Amino acid sequence: MAGSTTAERGERQQRSSGPPPARRLRRRHVRVIVILGLALVFLGIPGVWLFYGSDWLRAEHVSVSGTRVLTPAQVEAAADVPLGDPLVSVDTGAIEARVRRELPRIDSVDAVRSWPHGIDLEVVERTPVLVVHTGGKFVEVDDEGVRFATVPKAPKGVPELELTLSRSGSAAASLRRFGESRLVREAVAVARAVPAAVARDTRTVKVRSYDDISLELRDGRTVAWGSSEKGPAKARTLTALMKATPDAGYFDVSVPTAPASSGS
Repeated sequence: MAGSTTAERGERQQRSSGPPPARRLRRRHVRVIVILGLALVFLGIPGVWLFYGSDWLRAEHVSVSGTRVLTPAQVEAAADVPLGDPLVSVDTGAIEARVRRELPRIDSVDAVRSWPHGIDLEVVERTPVLVVHTGGKFVEVDDEGVRFATVPKAPKGVPELELTLSRSGSAAASLRRFGESRLVREAVAVARAVPAAVARDTRTVKVRSYDDISLELRDGRTVAWGSSEKGPAKARTLTALMKATPDAGYFDVSVPTAPASSGS
């Protein structure tokens, strides 16, 4: 009787060795996926309970940093952090919005979870660049022209802003074109551009129109600055002009390439 052929022997070997490697690999992948899925289910339940159901990771205290004029207690009260809630569910964005809404003095606030039990509030307060005297009090204006707080006494070293905006002539045209808020921002830009030595001695920033902004110094001297344009050049020119004519009482740098001084 003739022996089996090569093809027949190959078929018997394939049947005895089981399914092809690719099929075995697919079965192994399915088993791994099932095992991992079961593990995640059993491990996930305690994890969810830990973050949401237990007392271990709940908001219990608030810390505040960065205050200068405000007190930490004021910031904490405005934040109204839901103490006792799971820390993971505390809405930090809502906390930040409440602080900015309740405390206009705050320029920025960052609410951060401090595991396992805290919320850290990092704040930056606005800094007054000018003040507006009104009704016996002073309204603080920051470097963006925002009027953010009313105080009974002007902060030391902060110049007063005087808006003497005429309702007729060129000044009225300037007011109609730019609006009061824009003119306030122009005054702020001038106050920021003034040389440090002059800024310390500035008592008042007067705005009559967009192109007519001047400074009154504490010793009675006056500086005609013009608009806020070319601020760095005007600052350099004013410094040089004051050195060249130290006894002058009036300085005009509205055109920095053609400055003038007069009086004594």
